[in-house]
Amino acid sequence: MATTPNFNRRISDRPLYLLAAIIIPLIVLAGFARTYYLKGFFATPALPSLIVQIHGIVMTAWVVLFIVQVTLVAKRRTKTHQRLGILGGALAALVVIVGILTALYAAARVLNDPNLVIPPSAPPPLQFLVVPLGDMLIFAILISAALYYRKRLDIHKRLMLLAAVNLLVPAIARIPLNFITNGGPLAFFGLADVVLIGFVAFDTIRHRRLHPAFLWGGLLIIVAQPLRIMLAGTNAWIGFAAALVRLVQ
Repeated sequence: MATTPNFNRRISDRPLYLLAAIIIPLIVLAGFARTYYLKGFFATPALPSLIVQIHGIVMTAWVVLFIVQVTLVAKRRTKTHQRLGILGGALAALVVIVGILTALYAAARVLNDPNLVIPPSAPPPLQFLVVPLGDMLIFAILISAALYYRKRLDIHKRLMLLAAVNLLVPAIARIPLNFITNGGPLAFFGLADVVLIGFVAFDTIRHRRLHPAFLWGGLLIIVAQPLRIMLAGTNAWIGFAAALVRLVQ
């Protein structure tokens, strides 16, 4: 992936990233409007803990930074974009740390709170941990690769887009549509993949070539989904997840 020969740099990538800067926050808003952004209008329960509130702030900051960075590039303010990239690296680390802690505290709460009402269709908390922890692992890999290739802009910006799409799974899972609510991982992973493939197809059609960053990064996201589902029910994963949850109890 170090070089991308014959990739046409004369074709502007601006439409793709401006489109992403619209679609991604709309999906996040659709998923978390009732429980976070517009919860006052829906009378939903209060956020269960401080870590969940911090998680909401950090993830919102990440989406806002993504929009700002795309806008700066579109306006050719690359110096400001690069300076904000330092903040982006620190914020990405916070996304991973806070995301992991939020997932672990949520699992511990489900396991230890006898008064908590859990829907019958909800997966066991230790098994479900494979989803958010897997999301954080893939996000960390994509962001690390994007920072490594920060001087290769064609690679860097595509990896950053993939990292943003990878974080859409929780938002999609919370969109109040029956086929999503009842569909489980097949629905929310599948819809996230539709968004991913849509962006990749848009880019590929414009350039008449699939960019290697989209190929390998997209495969990482998609292939990891069934692997996580298969891993979730194994004794090895249950034991590992239980050990992690004990750290926050």
